[in-house]
Amino acid sequence: MTALLRAADRPVQAILLMNLAVFIFTSMDSLIKYTSETYHYPTGELIFVRNLFAFLPLLGYMLVVEKRLQLKTTQPWGHVWRGVVGVSAMYCYFLSYQLLPLSDAIALGLSGPIFLTILSVPLLGEKVGWRRWSAVIIGFLGVMVMTRPGTGVFDPHALIPLLAAIFYALAMISIRKMSATEPPTTIVFYFTLFAMVASLFTLPLGLVDPDLAWQKPRAFSEIALLLLIGTMGGAAQIAMTIAFRRASVSVVAPFEYMALVYGFLLGFLLFNEMPDEYLIIGGAVVVGSGIYIIHRETLLARQRRRAATLPSLPVIE
Repeated sequence: MTALLRAADRPVQAILLMNLAVFIFTSMDSLIKYTSETYHYPTGELIFVRNLFAFLPLLGYMLVVEKRLQLKTTQPWGHVWRGVVGVSAMYCYFLSYQLLPLSDAIALGLSGPIFLTILSVPLLGEKVGWRRWSAVIIGFLGVMVMTRPGTGVFDPHALIPLLAAIFYALAMISIRKMSATEPPTTIVFYFTLFAMVASLFTLPLGLVDPDLAWQKPRAFSEIALLLLIGTMGGAAQIAMTIAFRRASVSVVAPFEYMALVYGFLLGFLLFNEMPDEYLIIGGAVVVGSGIYIIHRETLLARQRRRAATLPSLPVIE
């Protein structure tokens, strides 16, 4: 037990792993944008290769590190629902990288915790206090600053990463429900499998629109690029999973917002994108509100654990 506690209390290692995971994910996003724009691979095909090749690091981790391939589940329909909303989020995220500047898509997609707070009320029965509602409202103001609706410069494509954030919030809620009985790697395995299979249903779209038709890689460099996208996604997922095992959510989760910094840098270096002041200000507001929501949710979870042993202890919101 002492060894387990030491393994679960390594905050510095957890922070480094989380930063590594976010950087890999953001780099993968930039490769997806480059591949879709340069070689015109459709989003459905990119989802397929992203998940197909993600099995390489995932299965390696399960067999070598965990020394088992735990696939037994007591919640098959929970995995199906998590797959549906997770694939929907992935599709919208990937599509937004194609239609928007990388930094814009990432910044808008980081509004996930805002929608997670809103949806936790009807779907999880949580009571949200005025502090978290205030953070949600402030976060939406940040989104409004970034999208600037009604100013004549609003891009309808900005709704795609916002829709992705909603699906992401639904996926996180489903994971919360399943995590009581399902190990993290089991959840990741079934989602990866579901996403790979679900992407095959986009094959017939090529008969309707030639731009959506799947393509054969025309050179070894393209194969290597697709392989890299998938293995990066799987490796980043493993690093993130280990990070959340090494420290508490309150320590690890805020560093997910480093994606905004990495997105700015990669967008500038690879695509010559320069974020404007609206994106920087609005993104900072969204990040700040998200970090505060994570902070309040951590306090609430801690209060609930204490209330389980001390029923008379009030729960703060």
